[in-house]
Amino acid sequence: MTVTASEDVGVAGHARGGWRGMLTRVPGRMALAVASGVLLQLSFPPREWWFLSPLAFAGLGVVLYRRRFRAGLGYGLLFAVSFFLGHLVWIEDFLGDGFGSAPWLALSVVEGLYVALACACATVVQRLPAAPVWMAALWVGQETLRSSFPLNGFPWGRVAFGHPSGAFTSLASVGGAPLVSFAVTLCGFGIAWLLVRIRHREVRVVPAVACAVVPLLAGLAVWPAVGVEPTRGEVTVAVVQGNAPDIGLRLLGAREEIRANHLATSERLADDLASGRIAQPDLIIWPETATGLAGPDPELDRLVDRFDAPTLIGALYTRPDGLSENSVFVWQPGSGPGEHYVKQELVPFAEYVPWRPIAAWFTPFLGKTKDMRWGDEPGVLTPGGIKVGIQICYEVAYDYVARQTVDRGAELLVVPTNNAWYGPGEMTYQQLAMSRLRAVEHGRAAVVAATSGVSAIVLPDGSVVRDSELFTSEILVGTLPLRDTTTVASIVGPWPERVLVAGGIAALALSIGWRIRDRRRAA
Repeated sequence: MTVTASEDVGVAGHARGGWRGMLTRVPGRMALAVASGVLLQLSFPPREWWFLSPLAFAGLGVVLYRRRFRAGLGYGLLFAVSFFLGHLVWIEDFLGDGFGSAPWLALSVVEGLYVALACACATVVQRLPAAPVWMAALWVGQETLRSSFPLNGFPWGRVAFGHPSGAFTSLASVGGAPLVSFAVTLCGFGIAWLLVRIRHREVRVVPAVACAVVPLLAGLAVWPAVGVEPTRGEVTVAVVQGNAPDIGLRLLGAREEIRANHLATSERLADDLASGRIAQPDLIIWPETATGLAGPDPELDRLVDRFDAPTLIGALYTRPDGLSENSVFVWQPGSGPGEHYVKQELVPFAEYVPWRPIAAWFTPFLGKTKDMRWGDEPGVLTPGGIKVGIQICYEVAYDYVARQTVDRGAELLVVPTNNAWYGPGEMTYQQLAMSRLRAVEHGRAAVVAATSGVSAIVLPDGSVVRDSELFTSEILVGTLPLRDTTTVASIVGPWPERVLVAGGIAALALSIGWRIRDRRRAA
């Protein structure tokens, strides 16, 4: 029997009983779509189970095989929502009981719609040779779209961010996060194509084998080229994690407590430095918004003088004109605050509120909030002559923020963050994974400084050499390589993503054109 890609052949064409028969029935495909979404969530940190993600896409690929557009839309939504519900459950901790589960559920569904559209389009390109390639390219396309639209998008849950370690991680040094996502999904879809071709007793399995195996082999082959040795010397850093209460949104009223905690932990660090229990660091790092700042701060001056080392201070800065900025200041011993960086990617409905008249229907405290000012300059600071690339919290999810700092000479990446808002769940580990991937992508060591954890010191190969516990007061000290080498990913910038997205769109257009031609011929 000849089957075209537009036919849903599972019901009639291949009902043979057993596991084959299960997948030809709608409930079985629905169950496999949900199970595959759960499997994808399990592949993300804090678990180091990266090898589950290709299997998740293998399951999704089997579900989508020879399905129609509308079926792909439905199965894709099931897959995505089952993933995002587990992946974004930390939003419940952030908002607390007052908001209920509606925001978490709504965001999971909205994000799932992007995936559903990509899966529906994937059913269209299945007629093309090497179909898994175009399906994986369409997946990268939806990640790009939902990372940019609307409101600058929401990049959380990109497949690459589940690979801070493992066989595919090294590909970040070649094509960044988009290439890692492409390789993982291509491997998974290739496995699916191999399984269904074997199931249908088709003899042409070499393309499917290539799609499944080549991405894995490529990742393994690139690992030896990922460098960790210093090219500009070394730097000893100390991270101050002062801790914060686990109270979600009520942290808005706990800023003085957070500042007091970080001052107390810093005093302990200064005592350890004075006694020699800790060797003198070259750089000390505070987390994001660990203090408020509106002008001179004699207490911070005195503290940094005790450190006798330049210190990066994450501050909610109120400017003379009354506007607020999420900033990182370089605080020098003897001279106080100097250059500073202002966060460029603000969090919607947290650091600024779009569509205020509509948002007021759902948010009770809008009248008490003001939008922060957006930064417009790359985050390269030079404490003690060290070129440091800054990404504040949410910014680490955006490819361009780290890239532009490396383009301007950053030798070390620093990610100050305030994850106390999000409770004891998986969010902080998900974000740490992004920092680890950025380290590999640009060949730079990275330092994560979090108010309440997880803080970490990361080598350029993404491995964590020091980390902290959640909701504790801790001091991390480590020596890291400074590097000025340039990875392929740093050179080519966004072009791998552009090529992959363009390839997916071209494949979709070609497939649609073929369908229109065939229908005209049939008429």
